Amino acid sequence: MKALFIGDIVGSGGREAVKALVPELRRELNAQFVIANAENCAGGNGLTAKCAAEMSPMVDVFTAGDHVWDQKGFESEINLLKNVLRPANLSHKQPGKGWGVYVNPAGGSVAVIVLQGKVFMRDSAYCPFETVNRILHEIPASVKNIFVDFHAEATSEKIAMGYFLEGRVTAVIGTHTHVPTADVCVLPGGTAYCSDAGMVGAARSVLGREVEDVLYKFTTGMPGRLRVAEGPVRFNAVLVEFDYLTGRAISAAPVYRDYHGGSAK
Repeated sequence: MKALFIGDIVGSGGREAVKALVPELRRELNAQFVIANAENCAGGNGLTAKCAAEMSPMVDVFTAGDHVWDQKGFESEINLLKNVLRPANLSHKQPGKGWGVYVNPAGGSVAVIVLQGKVFMRDSAYCPFETVNRILHEIPASVKNIFVDFHAEATSEKIAMGYFLEGRVTAVIGTHTHVPTADVCVLPGGTAYCSDAGMVGAARSVLGREVEDVLYKFTTGMPGRLRVAEGPVRFNAVLVEFDYLTGRAISAAPVYRDYHGGSAK
């Protein structure tokens, strides 16, 4: 089996790239299951039920992170969305769920867990290590294929999580920094790992935002609106091949595409 894990989708350009590229990538890469971090897909901040519905024909499960509640009203929508997950280590008083088990169209089941890091992150969250330990005991033993989205800032915390879960889950893929890392691998215990999958956002941008807006903020120290950048989109993802009977990863590789509004290179 193969699963495609897509990095943070940024704005309408990112959504358009996902809708255009994922169907052909499923065929080209023989990817049976698709997971995407969508916490920046609605105007660059948060997500909405409408955005999720727009991309649901292409994506099986959407994950989120520290921007999950940025869109007004999403706290009411999330409970109606079975394929959208927020970080599992947020307060239990917050709506939504942090993990779920989903049917793989090609056969079997896939569990997806979302965790938020604590180091350098703006929002408070419970210990992700303790949380994932608890969840792994709650997932039915029959579910062997487990994918973890670790939405975190610090690479040290992400790498530690990879080793913490080595041999216990199929893959640990980092999100949040929007910059793809060159450490995609399969750990000896059979767990695919990547510190950050990257993003689906404007190629000429600073993490998906207009370069000029970000430069103004850095060079003046003054606050200002950080608009979502437009133009050709860079699509970043990680392809994980795994044995669906054991849940062990076989291979992992980065996936890069450039999308020019109707054509991909």
